[in-house]
Amino acid sequence: MTKDAKKICPKILIVDDNRDHCELMRDALASYYHVGPESLLTIVPSGQKCLEQKFTDYDIVLLDLHLPDMPGLEVLKEIHNRTDIPVIFVTGENDLSIASQAIESGAQDYIVKHGDYLFAIPPLVEKNLRLHSIKLDHDRLQLRLRWMLEELQAKNRQLEESMTKLRELATTDPLTGLDNRRFFAEHLTREFSQAHRHGNDLCCCMIDLDHYKEFNDTLGHQMGDELLQRTADIIRLSLREGDIAARYGGDEFVLLLPMTSGKEAEHVVQRIRQEMSIEFKRNAHLRIPVTLSVGIASLLDDFPPSADALVAMADRALYHAKAEGKDRIVLFRDFRQEVESAH
Repeated sequence: MTKDAKKICPKILIVDDNRDHCELMRDALASYYHVGPESLLTIVPSGQKCLEQKFTDYDIVLLDLHLPDMPGLEVLKEIHNRTDIPVIFVTGENDLSIASQAIESGAQDYIVKHGDYLFAIPPLVEKNLRLHSIKLDHDRLQLRLRWMLEELQAKNRQLEESMTKLRELATTDPLTGLDNRRFFAEHLTREFSQAHRHGNDLCCCMIDLDHYKEFNDTLGHQMGDELLQRTADIIRLSLREGDIAARYGGDEFVLLLPMTSGKEAEHVVQRIRQEMSIEFKRNAHLRIPVTLSVGIASLLDDFPPSADALVAMADRALYHAKAEGKDRIVLFRDFRQEVESAH
């Protein structure tokens, strides 16, 4: 069997109202593919008949530029609106500008009915079928690559969400949603260094819930947890952007207020205490009112030598507030003056 006999015979639609010309093309193609003329081609004489065809039944269309009912360029446009199939114009119009227009409109190729053009049609069909097959492979590859890219992007988003959740788990107190103690320590080191470098003030406020154990033991752990959550909400809403709040442990909270003096920090925690008081008045079933004891230390007022010393000063002021009867705010500078005067 010859090499030509192995060629796969494509399904070809010829659109031309010149019956003699159509039969000449059919004979040339049948000879090239070594098949009977009747098994190779479908011939239709008009654009309308062409558009009535089911284009998935064909591999390629040979289209005349001038048809009795509509222009070939209009037929081409409608074909490509429906499907992706190679279209070759076979026409007597030997005009370069028209040929360019046809190619720009989506025709795969353009051949003029002149000279030995019939011998050129079969290899031209074969070439354009190969080119179209390459295009389809390329389109499929692009589609697969786009799908793979979307899958990769989706997996990256899932990974980012997982990493965000892991960061939140590592840095956030699960009950209150505030920073945890470990993450607060990172904030503290950074903020202390920055404030010290620029000569700005930095306040640390230690907050403890008075009578929390009695509240928890009497009303139950669920109510105790809800109280901690509500306290955290009030603290969060009372702070500015850039202020830092953390659950320090148990019923103890800590605030870090950059560029804030001791007196300004006192106003902040006073608002928090007032909101807590309103909360208990609003909820009459909370029979055990929980108040706040607060200790405040300031970088510019108390001159701590380190970030940890700033927290320790605020903690000592809190201890003093507890010792003095609870439900009060104590600034370390005032407590320090008392200590110094006692000595």
